[in-house]
Amino acid sequence: MAVKPVLKMGEPLLFQKAVPVEHFDTPQLHALIQDMRDTMAAMDGAGIAAPQIGVSLRVVIFGVGTNPRYPVAELVPYTVLINPQVTPVGSEMEDGWEGCLSVPGMRGIVPRHARLQYTGHDQYGNLIDRMASGFHARVVQHECDHLDGILYPMRIKDMHNFGFTDVLFPGQDVQDD
Repeated sequence: MAVKPVLKMGEPLLFQKAVPVEHFDTPQLHALIQDMRDTMAAMDGAGIAAPQIGVSLRVVIFGVGTNPRYPVAELVPYTVLINPQVTPVGSEMEDGWEGCLSVPGMRGIVPRHARLQYTGHDQYGNLIDRMASGFHARVVQHECDHLDGILYPMRIKDMHNFGFTDVLFPGQDVQDD
């Protein structure tokens, strides 16, 4: 359909809790998902949430295959996840660098649950129920946070670990998630 502009931190919609999807397999939902997919692909992103393109619905998509922005990241299956529920498995946390299309040019170290179970539905209403760990778990948590009005800088514990990518990683080609 179309590559949409991505809202940036400071836009009020990004701090609101998104509304659950009530109807699956509709032309409107399919169009939204295609717009999200086009936008994510155009920016070589790992994921995107509907609020990031100005739509307050509980819809995220994510997936990482061969991606020049994530050359060492494990593969994450392309997933459309609607009305997600995320449940930590165990208490282990992992710190890792994150960026965001809504916080361009910056990175920060964010603690995330190391393992989790996530459930929800695809665009047709089919149930999704998966376990995830590592980078896959981090991406799911990051994208689902957007549905609750949480941007990754709000989770940073030490602001010494937050800054502009060109300062934190001089000479490296580090882009936003």
